[in-house]
Amino acid sequence: MMETFPYSVVVPFYNEGILASEVLGELHKICPDAEIIAVNDGSTDNTLEVLKDLPYIRLISFHKNQGQSAAVYAGLRASTGRLCVTMDGDGQNDPSDIVPMTKVWAEGKVVCGYRQNRRDSWSKRVTSRLGNGIRRRVLNDGIRDTGCSLKVFPRSAVDNLPPFNGLHRFLPAFFKQEGLELVEVPVNHRPRLRGESKYTNLGRAWRGLWDLAGVAWLLSRRVCPGRAVEIKDYARDSVHP
Repeated sequence: MMETFPYSVVVPFYNEGILASEVLGELHKICPDAEIIAVNDGSTDNTLEVLKDLPYIRLISFHKNQGQSAAVYAGLRASTGRLCVTMDGDGQNDPSDIVPMTKVWAEGKVVCGYRQNRRDSWSKRVTSRLGNGIRRRVLNDGIRDTGCSLKVFPRSAVDNLPPFNGLHRFLPAFFKQEGLELVEVPVNHRPRLRGESKYTNLGRAWRGLWDLAGVAWLLSRRVCPGRAVEIKDYARDSVHP
């Protein structure tokens, strides 16, 4: 019988061999009761070898790079905890925020972290602020920092997520459409000490706008069967002659 966990933490990695062991070691120390799912997104460095040596994680690995959304989605689908937690594998998210976030969570809610004091370059902060503003206007999700990967939500919400490249940036919008309440809490943000970002500001902005147009269309056409509620049990209440 598979072990039951109160929550599962999904952490994607792409060419983060220099950081992976440190990031997951800190996470395991702070959250010893969590199911930790590390996803190797087709890394070409030694990330997979590093992850294979960690006995306290579940490991999922792609043969080739599929993108962060595919990695996160695969980890979420494999999770067994009642709650799911997402965080980045670059060391900038602080795992100390996870337990307080799970305590804020309540039935029917999604807890989204926002980086109160971002430790990124000026240009990256400006690009992110502009992108977040445009996204809020188009999707009306009300989230100030969708780029913050730290999120807590029920495992049951995963089953209705549509898999596509870019999903990880728009999770709150899909959860809101499912009828879940979005709650924001401030979280710590740390500078990247080692390794390199996999995105450029221009590339992130162009990709974000392209995905935003697709998500807006998808949300306008999407049906949400998960929101239906049975109000009468005909097998029990019907009168038979």
